[in-house]
Amino acid sequence: MDASLYRRYRQGVAPKGSLTRNSPKAESWDNAPAPAQVAKKPLGREVPPGYARFLNNGTHWGMGMGAAYGLLIGSRKSKLWYGIPFGAAVWAGGYVVLPRLGVHKEIWKYDVETLGQDVGAHLVFGSATAGAFALLSQHHKTTGTKTRKGLA
Repeated sequence: MDASLYRRYRQGVAPKGSLTRNSPKAESWDNAPAPAQVAKKPLGREVPPGYARFLNNGTHWGMGMGAAYGLLIGSRKSKLWYGIPFGAAVWAGGYVVLPRLGVHKEIWKYDVETLGQDVGAHLVFGSATAGAFALLSQHHKTTGTKTRKGLA
C-alpha cells in the first residue's frame, strides 16, 4: 500500500493527506494524515510535527490489519481474491472510525478522485495481504511445517 501511495506521490497524484516514508515532512499537525493524528492523541502532550511521518507509519503498520486478516481466515486456505473484500472493508472502516476520532472528514466530504485513489491503495494492501497468506500456507503445505491454528 505504501509503495502504491509513494508511486502516486512521485507522480503528483497522491491522495491529499497521504504521508509515506519518503514524502515531505508535515509542516503542522493540520496537514498530518489521520493515522499520525490517531497516534498523537493518547500521548497527551505536544508532539513536534516532524514526528508525524514516524507516527503515521508506526500506526499504519502497527494496527495489525494483517493479523486481523489471519484471524478472519483462521486455518482455512487463503485465496488471493479474499484480498479485495478485505481491503475494501479496511478502507470503509477507516471512514467510519476515523471521523469519530476527529482526525478524518466524513466520506461524503471527499471528491471521487481522492476516494478512488484511497480505495485503490487499500485494495492493493488487501491483495498483498491475501497473497502473502496464500504463499505462507502453500509454503507450510509443501515443507510440512506445522503451524498453530489461525496462524499463517
